[in-house]
Amino acid sequence: MSVRARLDWCRRLLGTAVAFSTFGVGGVVLGGVFPLLNRITPLALRRARARRLIHLTFSVFMRWMRWLGIMEWRIEGEHRLGRPGQLVVANHPSLLDVVFMMSHIREPNCVVKGGLWRNPCMVGPVSAAGFIPNHSSEQMVLDSIAALQEGDCLIVFPEGTRTTPGAPLHFHRGAATIAVKGAQVLTPVVLTITPTTLTKQDKWYKIPPRRFVMSLRVGDDIDLAPYRQGVSAPVAARRLNADLFDFYQQELQRG
Repeated sequence: MSVRARLDWCRRLLGTAVAFSTFGVGGVVLGGVFPLLNRITPLALRRARARRLIHLTFSVFMRWMRWLGIMEWRIEGEHRLGRPGQLVVANHPSLLDVVFMMSHIREPNCVVKGGLWRNPCMVGPVSAAGFIPNHSSEQMVLDSIAALQEGDCLIVFPEGTRTTPGAPLHFHRGAATIAVKGAQVLTPVVLTITPTTLTKQDKWYKIPPRRFVMSLRVGDDIDLAPYRQGVSAPVAARRLNADLFDFYQQELQRG
């Protein structure tokens, strides 16, 4: 490695440490802000304001990472995200996917890990925003359908966890069931990160050899009417899940 490349690596490692420290401090600050917001804000406004604040915070954080020289991003079709009753499904290649997605949707709802409700820094934000925990698959599906029927734009990662590099995709059927039973619009989003980093196997300090690029491409809406005609919901969900799996396999191989 040349001296210039080594200096660049050290600079990006320092920037990554600063970014993760910033995120931790921001979580502590927000952990104090949201309980206060819960007390002084009427319930009808609480979730919308909490989601807007999360969107703004994540937008600032992504720009902070770009300013630190760690990353860049490319977006295609962002204007088609954030519609009422829209279910947004996405693959899950990195730790930053949730932050990246929410930074580009003004008032996002999202299915998130139930463990966040045990995290003192995160329980305030996720509770105030009304995010949906994945404690129970059945309850998660019911809550997601209700959120879509109320007009939320809901983000779901069908894999349930980050993709293991080199391993085949595995889609749980919950996202397809939610789509068949409750979505007005189903929109797939393809996420890629090059070079790969912050995967399930990567520690934060295992930085890539160069600045990484996150890409978000919004696919065409999927017509749900054919899946809802003439078959039971479980059969429709199985068919849709298989088609989503094929779509992502093809898109990621092409990418």
